[in-house]
Amino acid sequence: MVNTPVIFNPFVPSYRRNPYLQLDRLRAAEPVHRSDALQAWILTKYDDVLRVLRDHETFSSDARNAGGQIAAAIAEQRTNSPLGDTRSVLASDPPEHAFLRGIVNRAFTPRSVEALRPRMEEITATLLAEAPDTGEWDLMAGLAQPLPVIVIAELLGIPPEDRVQFKAWSDRIALTTDIMQSPETIESIRTATAELIEYFEGHITDRRQHAREDLISALVSAESEGRRLTGAEVLAFAILLLVAGNETTTNLIGSGMRTLLANPEAMVALRAAPECIPAAIEEMLRYDSPVQGIVRFATRDTQIGDRTVAKGDVVMGMTGAANRDPDQFPEPATFDLDRNDSRHLAFGQGIHYCVGAPLARVEAAIAFREILARWPSVEAAGDAEMGGTFLIRGPVRLPLAVAR
Repeated sequence: MVNTPVIFNPFVPSYRRNPYLQLDRLRAAEPVHRSDALQAWILTKYDDVLRVLRDHETFSSDARNAGGQIAAAIAEQRTNSPLGDTRSVLASDPPEHAFLRGIVNRAFTPRSVEALRPRMEEITATLLAEAPDTGEWDLMAGLAQPLPVIVIAELLGIPPEDRVQFKAWSDRIALTTDIMQSPETIESIRTATAELIEYFEGHITDRRQHAREDLISALVSAESEGRRLTGAEVLAFAILLLVAGNETTTNLIGSGMRTLLANPEAMVALRAAPECIPAAIEEMLRYDSPVQGIVRFATRDTQIGDRTVAKGDVVMGMTGAANRDPDQFPEPATFDLDRNDSRHLAFGQGIHYCVGAPLARVEAAIAFREILARWPSVEAAGDAEMGGTFLIRGPVRLPLAVAR
């Protein structure tokens, strides 16, 4: 018998429409897969991905630990970056990570997020008031995209008239998560980052002189472990909060609605029992994760399964695949409102667990509650247009037929 090599090709259009077909086959045949095309290890088993997320000593978030061809590419990116070698909290390891995380943790505690609920409800109601009582309505343009950007903009202290430009910058910078970037895309990302830095620098200078009740003021004045953020670190934080705060929640609302459209009995159940929406959101996060994967760099030779991962190797833990591992979640391809095990990895695990998870959960819960309460009938009015990248997944357009 001839062993047929496992083929993993995330570049085909079908992967964007449904990555789980390939990821499921990969998990079954070769859960620790070396991709020559990506120059990385692709992990699809829950236990393997969980180990990588938790073991920050072996699997670093700092790209300076990369080796081989990837190291040269990353070094070039740092050289050309407007922020230079400044790393965000997502791309740092202890002890630097503890300092950076300590700065922002206070702003996103469940208690502080709960205090924002009335304002998030008000924003949601205002956006839905512009939707038709009956007719076609694009969920993404009407709610899923503007809601998170308005919330994070208000938290940062950004003027309302700048939100459209704010979202445009966020969308372009999010393309950094794509695995294959054209020279045009790289230049677009660089330009957007430079423009956003110039924009934020003006607000940071203003807050140093006139502090307000917003996150930029908090970042400028915050102190952790005896020191404050540098100017470049404040900029890196502001950019991260903008991009992460927008993309994750937008994709959660969009993909969650796609899931409900494909499972109308679940929509009926949630309309009848809206108190179950928070639990349903956990199943949405598991079933079609907004963040499909994380990237780490091996700091030493190690074993994952039966494969040897060398120091400097790039490791991609596919959280979207892990959340559909049948060894962890029975019948993982089924969207089940009664599923009791919510130990999904959609927000990561370990020291890099998503600091904005409480905010994303509350925003999504408000959005679904208000949509289901407003329209007794919500159906698909056409196919969703999927966007995102290899590591981020969600629709950019989702037309709905709504009726009062």
